[in-house]
Amino acid sequence: MTRAANAIETRELRKVYRGRPVVDGLTLTVPPGEVFGFLGPNGAGKSTTVKMLLGLVLPSGGEVRVLGGSPADPDIRARLGFLPEQFRFQTWMTGHEFLNFHGRLAGMKADELRTRIPQVLDTVGLGGRGHEQLGGYSKGMLQRCGLAGAILARPSLVFLDEPTSALDPIGRVEVREIIEQLRAAGVAVFLNSHLLSEVEQVCDRVAFVRQGRVQTQGTMRELMGGVVPVEIRVDELKPGLLDALARLGELRHQDTNTPGRADVEVWLQQEDTIPAVAQAIHDSGARLYALTPRRPDLETMFLELNDEAGGVRA
Repeated sequence: MTRAANAIETRELRKVYRGRPVVDGLTLTVPPGEVFGFLGPNGAGKSTTVKMLLGLVLPSGGEVRVLGGSPADPDIRARLGFLPEQFRFQTWMTGHEFLNFHGRLAGMKADELRTRIPQVLDTVGLGGRGHEQLGGYSKGMLQRCGLAGAILARPSLVFLDEPTSALDPIGRVEVREIIEQLRAAGVAVFLNSHLLSEVEQVCDRVAFVRQGRVQTQGTMRELMGGVVPVEIRVDELKPGLLDALARLGELRHQDTNTPGRADVEVWLQQEDTIPAVAQAIHDSGARLYALTPRRPDLETMFLELNDEAGGVRA
């Protein structure tokens, strides 16, 4: 049985504008059916990377393969879906006309479009609204219509640039469900979003980029090295308690400025160590008010990586 080609493969991908490298040696691999988060501060080269992966911008160097071929190949492009952050809508069209137009551009037949357009309108929450002109749509409705266009032709790879930026919380949940449906169908999703909590909930892996280079990539657990941050609150730091905690994990933060309260954060290598933390607090004679393991989050990683690189938080 032949193994399916990776959805995305780049090797030392570069793009130089006016002598300045915007993307500089970018190497990525995204397998079929994976939801991949592409994260970084403004100006990191994310949009330029997406344009090269879509064949809209030619690389200055390196290699890029999409769905096993060149993004310049019309047959490959026909299997891609794209929702840009700033979409130019034909506001004089109805939702149905907009989707029919883009479906025909993708090579879809009229008979197929007659059944497919109502399906995608229902999927994105615009069922029964396809007869209305786009000029009368709200910003959130336009976002939904753009998403319908991105998935209309049943693509094998979908690029989503800030897909929930104009949506309310219910709309964001619905988009997450659509992304999960795409993954279940074997469709790869390349997701760029500033809403890191959204990325956490849907992405299998993420990559952090800065100045056109990947700083780090992997699953959440891989990126955090398997650590478990634990927040501790006691009445006071008894003698020897910090030393005992340091033997169990890495002390990352402590605050003793509030009378009658001391806060400590320790990062453990294994969740099984948590009972030993509670025992160490008990043995020290301190009174324990809270011991809260927390899941590593992308925002913490994003800010730490940006600070290490000496960047401005974005």
